[in-house]
Amino acid sequence: MVFTCSTVDSEGAAAGCGCCQPALKFAADRISRGLSRRGFVAGATGSFAALGLSGTVRAQAVQPPTAFRNFLLFDGKASRTRGGVQLLVEGNRITRLIEGDAAPPDGARTIDCGGGVLMPGLIDAHWHTMFAALPLMALTTADIGFIFLAASAEAERTLMRGFTTVRDLGGPSFPLAQAIDRGMATGPRIYPSGTMITTSGGHGDMRPLEDIPRSPGGRLSHMEHIGGGSIADSIDEVRLRAREQLLQGATQIKMVGGGGVSSPRTTLDMFTYGEAEFRAGVETAAERRTYVAVHAYPPEQIQRAIAAGVQCIEHGHMMDETTARMMAERGVWLSTQPFYSEEDQAPLTGQSRVNLLQVLEGTGTMYPLARRHGIKTAFGTDLLFSPEILPRQGLMLARMSNWYSAAEALQMATARNGELMALSGPRNPYPGKLGVIEQGAMADILVVDGDPTANLNLIADPTNFKVIMKDGTIYKDTRAGV
Repeated sequence: MVFTCSTVDSEGAAAGCGCCQPALKFAADRISRGLSRRGFVAGATGSFAALGLSGTVRAQAVQPPTAFRNFLLFDGKASRTRGGVQLLVEGNRITRLIEGDAAPPDGARTIDCGGGVLMPGLIDAHWHTMFAALPLMALTTADIGFIFLAASAEAERTLMRGFTTVRDLGGPSFPLAQAIDRGMATGPRIYPSGTMITTSGGHGDMRPLEDIPRSPGGRLSHMEHIGGGSIADSIDEVRLRAREQLLQGATQIKMVGGGGVSSPRTTLDMFTYGEAEFRAGVETAAERRTYVAVHAYPPEQIQRAIAAGVQCIEHGHMMDETTARMMAERGVWLSTQPFYSEEDQAPLTGQSRVNLLQVLEGTGTMYPLARRHGIKTAFGTDLLFSPEILPRQGLMLARMSNWYSAAEALQMATARNGELMALSGPRNPYPGKLGVIEQGAMADILVVDGDPTANLNLIADPTNFKVIMKDGTIYKDTRAGV
């Protein structure tokens, strides 16, 4: 039990004790039934509802308008900054860009940016909220409650690195996303995929060998129970697993096209799904008016997914000219990462290291291909299984200067990534423009000490962010004299 009483009256309620009231006893029973993924989600959500806590738990006082002054503006779209403007935020929206030096509205809170650059909050298009902060062994053996606590702590650090939005490409992040949205935890807004859908033996199948063999439709493994992955070996199972993620609030579906670096029993050139299975996922997502993102590296995997109607390819480091041309012609997104050295991953050995070296080799040709063909390209990091490498999130963006100008890289991590978030259509839980500074956009704002459009390395050091605002709330303000 979560709540206990020592003195109980004749009707079963503790004398003078509020902790055994029927609502709290019901809440305790719901939470105590188990901390499997399903139990955690159902128990916690049901308990909050039973206690009347279904709205924001942390009291939110009505905030006065906020006026930002004395800054250079990078709006997420332009190639350079501009001055001579002020910005007004009301609630969680940007309401006005004011030309000149007019006085702010009466009652407005004024933030003097000290001549720094004001820009949109950063967006990481490929993040794993639940899997980033713990080693793989801990994730496969630890209590799910511990995993959620570690993920919650890391979510706050992610926000403090200037990333106000992430797209989660695999993991049971639904409860944490809800907690952040309700003010019970601090972190970026999350676009969750739920578990990534893979085949037996595909990337993401981390089952211990004692869980094999599994009969079609048989019991789920521990990995599947906690949301570490979903095994689907037929068209019907693909539809079932996709619908389960959508039921829980997935904004997009993640499917696996082949092997992966963090799956040591796979190779990058292997195949998982055929076109028919991919098409089943695409059709299922389309029924809910959203899309499928596919993990794929080599050309054949990517082309198979595109033929099935997939709208976004994750990674793609081994693509060739023909594949790049196909992606550009069909308007398919490339969501990829600037993996540059072995330091970008937790230490790897065996086949995982072989796979990583192939990815690193492909990075230098993939970005020029994407740029030459005009592929819609999103920025992400995909940092996994190591709290030591997560502070490299901003460094990964700074590394984009190897292929793009500083302004182009920032456009990718703000306005361009915001366009990708909007691909979720009506499944988008945050209906408002992201990644831009303009009237009506979501009030996700960074104030940088310096000009990152001239020196992208400023983004690599979070201490350069003097103000971090997400959804109209200031989470950091280290300006001198404040």
